Amino acid sequence: MELILKGIVTGFILSIMIGPVFFVLLETSITKGIKAAIALDLGVLVNDVVYVLIAFVFYNQVAELTKGDDASTLKLIGGVLFVIYGVVNFFKKVKETKVDPVDIIGTAKGYFLLGLKGFLLNLANPMVIFYWFSVLTLGAENGGSQSSLLAFVGIILFTFFSIDFLKIIGAKKLRPLLTRSLLVALNKLIGTVFVGFGIVLIIQGILGLLVTK
Repeated sequence: MELILKGIVTGFILSIMIGPVFFVLLETSITKGIKAAIALDLGVLVNDVVYVLIAFVFYNQVAELTKGDDASTLKLIGGVLFVIYGVVNFFKKVKETKVDPVDIIGTAKGYFLLGLKGFLLNLANPMVIFYWFSVLTLGAENGGSQSSLLAFVGIILFTFFSIDFLKIIGAKKLRPLLTRSLLVALNKLIGTVFVGFGIVLIIQGILGLLVTK
């Protein structure tokens, strides 16, 4: 029971943290529908699972990766990718002013590409692997077995995805208010958030490299 409660609380805290993917998830739900947003979120979830498995199987290697020059380099690369995505999104032109009342993707390829987008957005954020490594380290320090540690992570992921689903449902309620100006504002907001997040990562990476010199 204690393991379940800790996992739920940790998953809840993770889900309410407002990061770059949060805004993309809401924008996708509003403009493309619930199924499209779920496809995007599944891509994020798959990437989280991959990061967890890497951190679990290559624990010592990841421990080295999350500190020193390697960590700073990852932050620099991730920061540059976020800035590029943010600039592209900020200046993206809005063509459609109306959205159908049902999900508009409708094809397996469309859902796959959205899932891939979520996977890549999460992959570009080096803080994700740092976070999961910290979770695994905390679990190991508390004396948990490998099976209980994986169960703990599984509960976190399930809670995280469940709350994301509620966000998606809530965001879709805004669809009747959708206008061209709102779409433009959403693009600029998402672009600004990604550029800001990217700049923070770049600064952290540069400072990290300078400190280790």
